[in-house]
Amino acid sequence: MITASPQSRLSPAAPDWRALWRDAITDPKELLRAVGLGERTDLIPPDDAGFALRVPRGFVARMRHNDPTDPLLLQVLPQAAEHDRVAGFTMDAVGDMASRTGQGFLHKYHGRALLIASGSCAVNCRYCFRRHFPYGEEIAAAGQWRDALAQLEADPSISELILSGGDPLSLATSKLADLSRGLAEMPHVRRLRIHTRLPVVLPERIDDAFLKWLASLPLQKVVVLHANHANEFDAGVDAACARLRGAGATLLNQSVLLRGINNHVDTLTDLSERMFAAGVLPYYLHQLDRVHGTAHFEVGDAEAMALLEALRARLPGYLVPRLVREIGGDTSKRPIGG
Repeated sequence: MITASPQSRLSPAAPDWRALWRDAITDPKELLRAVGLGERTDLIPPDDAGFALRVPRGFVARMRHNDPTDPLLLQVLPQAAEHDRVAGFTMDAVGDMASRTGQGFLHKYHGRALLIASGSCAVNCRYCFRRHFPYGEEIAAAGQWRDALAQLEADPSISELILSGGDPLSLATSKLADLSRGLAEMPHVRRLRIHTRLPVVLPERIDDAFLKWLASLPLQKVVVLHANHANEFDAGVDAACARLRGAGATLLNQSVLLRGINNHVDTLTDLSERMFAAGVLPYYLHQLDRVHGTAHFEVGDAEAMALLEALRARLPGYLVPRLVREIGGDTSKRPIGG
């Protein structure tokens, strides 16, 4: 297990995460050149299906060169199959809009509320279940979180606040501090859960200012990361995870089961082992949310359950994620395969 104090730095002179965010690759041809596939223009569809490419250069550096089947590359490179119209795949696969009770405020499950904190992400994952979400009208951080805080204050049954997006860590730390100040007078909110991909794809975001804010919170803190393959972890991600733990956060991971990326028992075993080496516990392995443009990633339930049984035979129970599906209107995630 890797340990570090929240004050220990990722490197002696870690670059500013905002500059790295702005320097992301947004051109598919540039991405292919960066991984030694510049001649493979056949891999690029005529357009991006309305979902632009975006990927930090540090994440690109972890991709295998000269390999069009690299599991990190396939998560971000637009594909022609995104244009396919497949029955059962919709624009809002998990019923987000039906659970909306205010601007960027979703209340699906008892005791928990979710805020769409931001519409921005450092990386655009092609399987994203909110790739069609109307972020322009649904950002909870607008107006110093005024509407969201009013809803939280009015409902004492809410004990856990979940920040999602987009990616909530795309917000400046000062904006997150605005929210935590508003929570100070709400003793019924005991836990803050942050769902973020940034510590994995842009670990420089976990800087001293953010850690100082996180460590100061008088709440239980859970950070749920999102990694789908062991190759997404490197020394920078390990250091970011250590810093988050040093600030008092419990670290969990959610993955999505993706055809051609991680639908193999060896791959999933390696992922659980690698994330635990970084101090992160497996949490959920999601069946694909059936959003339009993602059908080519889907793995059938029978195959998914067979993978789960194979994982149970190889790993201790605490390293086996729960295989689940989210269905709009359900009172919780729905387990698959027991």
